[in-house]
Amino acid sequence: MSNVSPLCVDLDGTLIHSDLLLETFLLLLKRNPLYLLLIPFWLLKGKAALKAEIAKRIILNPIALPYNKAFMNWLAIQRESGRPLWLCTASNYRLAHLVAEHLNIFQGIIASTDDTNLSGRTKAIQLVEKFGEKGFDYCGNHQVDLAIWRVCQCAIVVNGSDKLKQEAEKLAEVSASFPKKAGSFKFVLKALRLHQWAKNVLIFVPLVAAHKLADHLLGFDAILAFIAFGLCASSVYLLNDMLDLEDDRQHARKCKRPFASGDLSILTGLILVPVLLISVIALCWSLPVRFGMVLAAYYTLTVAYSFGLKRIVLIDTIALAGLYTVRIIAGAMAINVSLSFWLLLFAIFLFFSLALVKRYAELDALQRKNKLKAAGRGYHVEDLPILHSMGTASGFLAVLVLALYINSPIVESLYHHPKFIWMLCVLLLYWIGRVWLKAHRGEMHDDPVVFAMKDRASQIIGILSVVTVMFAI
Repeated sequence: MSNVSPLCVDLDGTLIHSDLLLETFLLLLKRNPLYLLLIPFWLLKGKAALKAEIAKRIILNPIALPYNKAFMNWLAIQRESGRPLWLCTASNYRLAHLVAEHLNIFQGIIASTDDTNLSGRTKAIQLVEKFGEKGFDYCGNHQVDLAIWRVCQCAIVVNGSDKLKQEAEKLAEVSASFPKKAGSFKFVLKALRLHQWAKNVLIFVPLVAAHKLADHLLGFDAILAFIAFGLCASSVYLLNDMLDLEDDRQHARKCKRPFASGDLSILTGLILVPVLLISVIALCWSLPVRFGMVLAAYYTLTVAYSFGLKRIVLIDTIALAGLYTVRIIAGAMAINVSLSFWLLLFAIFLFFSLALVKRYAELDALQRKNKLKAAGRGYHVEDLPILHSMGTASGFLAVLVLALYINSPIVESLYHHPKFIWMLCVLLLYWIGRVWLKAHRGEMHDDPVVFAMKDRASQIIGILSVVTVMFAI
């Protein structure tokens, strides 16, 4: 490899583990979902015009992009050896300049203009005009780059498959390669957050409360509702993670999520979302119409949460509490049983407390890192005392509602030994207190559901609660 030949570097999928067109498209939607209506009209003018229109309307943070670290280290060595580096990308020039200014390693930029989409053959022609045929080396990652490797001196295959590397070897000398990460299916499962399906166990609460566990038909409907809710929730998790890329990349733990880290392509996520929703609609055909309506309301609220509600102080926690409570409502609709006023009131207070635990844990972690504000949220670390007060009060109100319910006449008709249920108040009182104590000490995972699943004491309390109800029956 010549030490003086220019090294031309692609951006999307090569320099970064992502695609700037899709990243900026999501930034645009996050700013205002109504822009989705304009996308087809922009696309009619051509792909270059689409990229330009999007680039004009968004603010890209180049620091937060998922750069290919191994490849970046190699580029640093090339630059130290005296090779001129050029950023050659199909992304709009506005975005290319932001990335180049941040990295400060490129001698020049060749990028798409508002009229020309610099990709494939078009890019090859411009590079030949600039450096001459076989007068440059090119780093790429996609089939479209074969047209460029045909006219370059050496090819560097980054994040490409073995097949792509073999095809590149037929056209030019492959002087270096950086293999594609394996395990994409594993990353899909991680992005679906299957562990969060544990929240959907709430769908079975009305079935248990109505003492209809022995009814196999109703049990089957509840299982279908559970799966439908899980698929629906996973589709929202995917959408939420794609919309929150920049914020997640600044978070100590969330930066490892598949989309934020670049382990899973945004295109895969955009395909999975409608596939999951179609599966949900198919399952809903076998369930009562009222369940479908509740599920639609849940989806609407979750999308509203992703697009804006989560950035409004307290509204976000009320919305989270509502999302938990909707699961119980959906469970009742799936098996056609009436909803208990006591159950709904208990759920609202309990889940509002847990939602505040989530926010409290996030802010507490920031305070321990000497940060003042949560990224993408409206909370400040000085809000910690008031969040603690509201959260504990709401949790203890849930215990009070449970106590009032146990003392109501309806309990006498449902349980043979209702006095045993008083033990639930003690167990819940202990658990709420322990959760908030853990949060105050900085020992709480920022998702209380995950904490409850892994925490041995919470598991024991859950078992004791089941045993208590069985004795009461």
